[in-house]
Amino acid sequence: MLLAVLLPFIIAIFIPFLSKWKEKLHTGFFVTAVPVVIFIYFAQFLGAGFEPVTREYSWIPSLDINILFYLDGLSLLFVLLISGIGSLVAFYSIYYLHKSEQLGHFYVYFLLFMGSMLGVVLSDNVFVLYTFWEFTSLSSFLLIGFWNYKERSRYGALKSMLITVFGGLSLLGGLVFMSVITGTTSIQQMIRQQELILNHEFFPLILVFILLGAFTKSAQFPFHIWLPDAMEAPTPVSAYLHSATMVKAGIYLVARFSPMLSASDWFFIIVSTAGIVTLCWGSYMAVRQTDLKGILAFSTISQLGMIMAMLGFGTKVAIFAAVFHILNHATFKGSLFMIAGIVDHETGSRDIRKLGGLMTFLPVTATLALFASFSMAGVPLPFLNGFYSKELFFDSAINLEQTTTGIAAFLKTIFPYLAVFGSIFTFVYSMYFFFGTFRGKANLDELPKKPHEAPFGMLVSPMILVAGVIIIGLFPQIINEPFIAHAATAVKGFEFTKHISFWHGITLPFIMSLTVIAFGTVLVLSLTKWRSVYRIVPGVLSLNKFYDGLVDRTVSYSSIVTKSYMNGSLGRYVRLIIAAIVIAGFGIMAATDGFHLETSNLAEITVTELFVAFMMIIAAIGTIIVNNRIAAILILGVVGYGLSLLFVIYRAPDLALTQFIIETVTLALFLLVFYHLPKLEKKNESTSTKTLNLVISVGFGALMTMVAISAHSSKMFDSIADYFIENSYKLGGGDNIVNVILVDMRGLDTLFEITVLGIAAMAIYGLIRLRGSKKEEE
Repeated sequence: MLLAVLLPFIIAIFIPFLSKWKEKLHTGFFVTAVPVVIFIYFAQFLGAGFEPVTREYSWIPSLDINILFYLDGLSLLFVLLISGIGSLVAFYSIYYLHKSEQLGHFYVYFLLFMGSMLGVVLSDNVFVLYTFWEFTSLSSFLLIGFWNYKERSRYGALKSMLITVFGGLSLLGGLVFMSVITGTTSIQQMIRQQELILNHEFFPLILVFILLGAFTKSAQFPFHIWLPDAMEAPTPVSAYLHSATMVKAGIYLVARFSPMLSASDWFFIIVSTAGIVTLCWGSYMAVRQTDLKGILAFSTISQLGMIMAMLGFGTKVAIFAAVFHILNHATFKGSLFMIAGIVDHETGSRDIRKLGGLMTFLPVTATLALFASFSMAGVPLPFLNGFYSKELFFDSAINLEQTTTGIAAFLKTIFPYLAVFGSIFTFVYSMYFFFGTFRGKANLDELPKKPHEAPFGMLVSPMILVAGVIIIGLFPQIINEPFIAHAATAVKGFEFTKHISFWHGITLPFIMSLTVIAFGTVLVLSLTKWRSVYRIVPGVLSLNKFYDGLVDRTVSYSSIVTKSYMNGSLGRYVRLIIAAIVIAGFGIMAATDGFHLETSNLAEITVTELFVAFMMIIAAIGTIIVNNRIAAILILGVVGYGLSLLFVIYRAPDLALTQFIIETVTLALFLLVFYHLPKLEKKNESTSTKTLNLVISVGFGALMTMVAISAHSSKMFDSIADYFIENSYKLGGGDNIVNVILVDMRGLDTLFEITVLGIAAMAIYGLIRLRGSKKEEE
């Protein structure tokens, strides 16, 4: 299983070499094999008798951070979507991306994203999950900005990363809280301690942090604004990231953590409300769009909102419907993105105002679009899988758990109406997409290219996905017990025995579906008459304007703050750095009771030590007031050699020798370059600047003094000296404890210290040679 997750990362290393053969064989053929192998491996776990599988690999055991994979029904659903849709997208990209593109870059980013998503859905360790979570943000940033020569691509990539990384940091906060409260980093062990989390005083913060991470990733209102701009990515990226994988990561997170969070009424209130609002707003705004991928972007937002709402409902029917719709949405939305790419590829335009009548020119593509768009609309036909999960959505909306108090009771009364409202516009944008593109009069004069059917290779992937739409619609039971039921069980924790069938009689959900079709048909036929409503709602209001203003102001204010201290003055930089160290250092010492002086175990101070110390103080002051460069260098050496002498007096010959060598090297280096040093001249500084310099200097000296005293006096941990005394001869075979520590127990540290000294020696030798060669030239 570890190899299956790491396989995309491993192959990504070799893509730059494989892409050199792209003139003979498209790089996509090599890449397609990766998700196919992963899909075949995980498909073996399908079956009615499937039991969760756990795999653990040691990583950082001291911090309880190990690579712990947990494969249950939920993670298996997502793994098969990631690898299955990934295989189709990789194959589709072979015909979509020309060999002249930077294929090496594209497929490296693609594989990095695939591996990251696999890590997210399989990780049971919360910090490993977070690591992969942020990798998805980084790799999706690279994929969205693949055409980096386009300003809109760069804008969309940055926007997606800023919003999703903000959510990722919030997620990390929630994970840290839960880890500290439960004393474990395992999600499954946290679920077993759900009462501890629910009753903790920080539970509201945990809930907000986790949901912020999920909402930003799955494009829930008001964080949905990054998804439409991400459509600037190549269509294979949109078909993969924004229909089946990345945007579903937030859905997965809510589903995975719902067992420990859903017992709270606030989980129902926040998640269900966010989902329903996102459904209504996304479907309403989709009809406003004129770009095919823009329509699909807002349709994705609305569909994600519907799934999120069902996870918030939390009932058996709702959970089952949510899991079922995750699969259905991947089939019809993935195919629709590919169809939009085909239209763009074969006509040169995605503007629906210029399209129309393409069924004559692209009959196969139009047929695929018909099945996919009608399935997305939830049209009640037995061969369309979208209707089944849409019907279950209505069923779950009208059969919520009863409550008579508070906000939850009010929400439960209006959710069925909002579900119908959002579904009406879902029907409208589905019909708008299909009929606006493939029916009506063809506008060939406005198209950059004469339309014609796509090559067969480009049609294979959407054909397979549409076949999935039809097969699931005709035979829903084949994916129920061995697949969907296990995923729903993993979310809710109890067995699901839901039977999927097309006809249940004249029920309220079926009447709601007929209502959607009736009102949706009226709105589609009268689209031109009511479309001006968008001038009123949202009108001039725009969350994108708020985002742009926030980013612009942040950049502007940051620039002002930066320019206030980044003025080119090295003196100011040094003052700011040292002042910050002094303030932070004394602040931490005050907060941790660091001002502690222990004198009981100190050696006696004799006249010799006092004399040496006095000479060092005089020399240090002398370096400040002397005006001769050579004199300043020599006097500064007195300080270093004085310290070496103190080491000798206190019987630390090893330290004395080290200090002596360093001081000699430093002194020699200064003497070699003193000719190039600036002249020592008194600057005409103001009294306030001199006073500030004095305060900072004295403060920094006092801090170093207090740190040294505190380090000696504060014993927060047991001394390791006894261990060295007892084991230096046994382990190192030496009587000199210091030598054993340096050579054996800290051998690597000593090696690097010697390396530093060697580099310094070579630098000095180089300076000597350089100076000698210049004299010869003169």
